[in-house]
Amino acid sequence: MSKPSPSMDAWLQEAKQHPDAAKVGMYLTHNGVVRQTAKAKVRHDAADTKAVIGMQFSYDAQKVDAVIADTYAMEGIYYVKVWLNEGTLNVGDDLMYVLIGGDIRPRVVDALQYLVGRVKNECVQEVELYQEV
Repeated sequence: MSKPSPSMDAWLQEAKQHPDAAKVGMYLTHNGVVRQTAKAKVRHDAADTKAVIGMQFSYDAQKVDAVIADTYAMEGIYYVKVWLNEGTLNVGDDLMYVLIGGDIRPRVVDALQYLVGRVKNECVQEVELYQEV
């Protein structure tokens, strides 16, 4: 059972009320979802992978908080918000939402890549569930 996904519209409204909103020139969002194509197929072109039908997804909240703090420490980054799902998820279900606001495009793009990369590599556990043949 997954958690209800947040509203990005509500998140953006909230971000624009933040005390540092006047310093922000760009917001970027990320929405990761469970895909049918296995990670091994997408990343390593493993031709013999089965179709993904779901995923067991969990995360370490303390590690996520540390990554968020590190992202806030990046130059020109003034707003960071992260939501992660958990549990048994189906193809198409949301894995994560991220919103980052900063002063200029290159810094915000870099911060988004930095944060999502670290969350995926250090904070979450993903176990793909495969279709039985």
